[in-house]
Amino acid sequence: MLIIAEPLNSALIAIYQTGSTPTGSPVTRQKSLSYVRADASEEALYDVAQALFSLSLQPLLDVQLRKNFKLIAE
Repeated sequence: MLIIAEPLNSALIAIYQTGSTPTGSPVTRQKSLSYVRADASEEALYDVAQALFSLSLQPLLDVQLRKNFKLIAE
């Protein structure tokens, strides 16, 4: 059986540090940009996250990309 993965939508998630706990562990938050173009390259999306957080006082810790697909059996 042939399965086709049809892209639905994507989200770019930026995880950043907002401070530290009394024990020194980082306090993190995340921001999501929904409905990212399916044909955008991973490198371009990473560059966008880096550029956006270069304007922020909080350091960017991690960049994630979540993609959703619809699986169709043919």
